[in-house]
Amino acid sequence: MINFESILLGLLVVDAITLIVLILLQQGKGADVGAAFGSGGANTVFGGTGSASFLARLTTWLAIAFFALSFGLAYAAKERAGSLSDVGIPQVSSPLENPAVEQGIDTTGTDDNSELPNLDSASDAATNEVPDV
Repeated sequence: MINFESILLGLLVVDAITLIVLILLQQGKGADVGAAFGSGGANTVFGGTGSASFLARLTTWLAIAFFALSFGLAYAAKERAGSLSDVGIPQVSSPLENPAVEQGIDTTGTDDNSELPNLDSASDAATNEVPDV
């Protein structure tokens, strides 16, 4: 089943490719200089006014469609992301200060650091120096 977001994405790709082709087909502003040297008959393919007005209008409408499709795709993605909160992903309401105390775990008698030296005084720190390697 094709969803609305896939249709918008397909239309956006087609619009972008068509827009690129139309922009590449158009003449630059300096291309009119060639008409002085005998290539002025090329502009009569799209009518007496030349291709500038037809291609420029078509490019304008395709650019407007590109922005409209982009906004529509962004809206569809926002709605899909908003519906993910309904899936059942757990939300953290407030951080726990001490999870062990909140869960009722006794942490008073479990000291796993019994083999580490006590460095409370300066004399203990001097005797437990790490040798240079």
